[in-house]
Amino acid sequence: MLRALLFDLDGTMTDSDPVHLAAFNAMLAIRGGSLSEADFRTKVSGKSNDEIARALLPDADAATRRTFNNEKEAMFRRMASDLAETAGLTRLLDWAEERKLRLAIVSNAPADNVTHMTEALGIAHRFELVIHGDAVKHPKPDPFPYLEALSRFGLTAAKAIAFEDSVPGIRAASGAGLATVAIAGLGAVEPLKAAGATFAIRDFEDPALWAYLAERV
Repeated sequence: MLRALLFDLDGTMTDSDPVHLAAFNAMLAIRGGSLSEADFRTKVSGKSNDEIARALLPDADAATRRTFNNEKEAMFRRMASDLAETAGLTRLLDWAEERKLRLAIVSNAPADNVTHMTEALGIAHRFELVIHGDAVKHPKPDPFPYLEALSRFGLTAAKAIAFEDSVPGIRAASGAGLATVAIAGLGAVEPLKAAGATFAIRDFEDPALWAYLAERV
């Protein structure tokens, strides 16, 4: 029987990627660089901040990369003042709470970003557990963050569902043994399925999701 829902945050519960891209480009412009949407998808989406900084600043030392990360995230929070939830999120959270399912956020984002986004979305009170990027030894695509969430809930993977939007995130969740629903929006579905997604949906209103949930409860 289903006991928990585990959610990625960026790109899953809210379409924050355009804001992240704008913040990266503001930071990179200072250095005479820029980041395209295509490069964002391959170098940034779903990855840890350390991995992102190494990809974007390959010649920088560790201290410079840390400073870049901190300044970019602060800029993101300043820019992300008006976030909207992915369609159907409130409906899904209400459905889960009615059935007393346990809810967790499992994100590579730093703690300050998680706090900012969940408060902006008005959902911070909904989640019993938050696993953020500042508190894990091995970020996604390693399964560790999801295994940690399951361990804290005292559940096996068979009793939970993960929601993810990126290839690294799906690899992490599926690697932890979780059924993983990919939030594809209008993007390509095949890379998400190839990464291990159980199936893909446009958003949380997708009838395919509700049919699947009816089978799991």
